[in-house]
Amino acid sequence: MAKLYFYYSSMNAGKSATLLQSDFNYRERGMATMLWTAAIDDRFGHGRIASRIGLETDAHLFDPAVDIFAAVARQHAATPLSCVLIDEAQFLTRAQVWQIAALCDDLNIPVLCYGLRTDFRGELFEGSAHLLGLADTLSEIKTVCDCGRKATMNLRVDGQGQAVRDGAQTQIGGNDRYVALCRRHYREQMGG
Repeated sequence: MAKLYFYYSSMNAGKSATLLQSDFNYRERGMATMLWTAAIDDRFGHGRIASRIGLETDAHLFDPAVDIFAAVARQHAATPLSCVLIDEAQFLTRAQVWQIAALCDDLNIPVLCYGLRTDFRGELFEGSAHLLGLADTLSEIKTVCDCGRKATMNLRVDGQGQAVRDGAQTQIGGNDRYVALCRRHYREQMGG
């Protein structure tokens, strides 16, 4: 039976690069895949998954209105899929997490999700919360804080590099907007 996987981490841990490597491994063996990424993240152009090390490819876009199960089922009927890979999985809705679980259960297609566990305030994203609850396999992709400890937190910074304590949960950005830190250094930066 196919499984639902959730690979999570803080910013800059190589989630997209790992996803692209997994996709390459399937395709190298002649297996069809379907890639998805969040429409809200347009840093690399709409419909692109890109890593900081220069790997990139096209992907289907999801937003809260997209029925991922229906779209994958249509593609699977035309070309049997060996795997579905989802980048920026923290932006999935609760309903979409159930849809991708159904891909595993009903269509026997493994689904590999990659995303952040928490936002800049240390709170779970909707998609991440439901993936943590429903995924068959949870795997942390590790990165390090400046001090050498495991980075688990995402500090949002302003244009001057100062910690941002308030604001919308989602603000798209990379190294210019976020710093991965261990919990201790995150708390120091947030004044806690």
